[in-house]
Amino acid sequence: MRTNVWLAIAVVLMLPVIFFTVSCTKKVVQTEPVSTTEPEVQKAPERSAEEAEQAGRLEEDRLRVEAAAREAAERAFLNESIHFGFDSFVLSDQARQILNSKADYLRLNPDIAITVEGHCDDRGTDAYNSTLGERRAESVTMFLVDLGIGTNRLNTVSYGEERPIAIGHNEASWAKNRRAQFAIN
Repeated sequence: MRTNVWLAIAVVLMLPVIFFTVSCTKKVVQTEPVSTTEPEVQKAPERSAEEAEQAGRLEEDRLRVEAAAREAAERAFLNESIHFGFDSFVLSDQARQILNSKADYLRLNPDIAITVEGHCDDRGTDAYNSTLGERRAESVTMFLVDLGIGTNRLNTVSYGEERPIAIGHNEASWAKNRRAQFAIN
């Protein structure tokens, strides 16, 4: 009887081991063979001559538009003057706004150096108008320097009453001539 007990215990202990071994067998999955050659790199299709020509025209058009925009910005920069009151070199609020936009232009074009030209109307002596024109040009230059434009990019000159843009002896003409104007060096 003892042998039967031992045999039963052995069977009971062996059953889980057999069951576990059978249920955990590895499943073999068949895969495709691995290629040892380099994978093919898909090349971009070559452009036809027409497509290349069209791309060239588009690039030319883009460059032309950019050049026109630069020229328009430069013309706007040069054509907008700063005007002053009679016998004054103080910048008005409008003048400060104009100078802020001019400073933006100069920041975008760091290779540009300018000359600020001071002008006056024809009232007053030549010496007085020359000094007043210089003060006007310096006033504009100092404002631009305060906005971060380097002094190495700014020159001043006074023309006094020598270069009027409006001929006449009335307030409208004199007001147009009391200005600071800009020239690109």
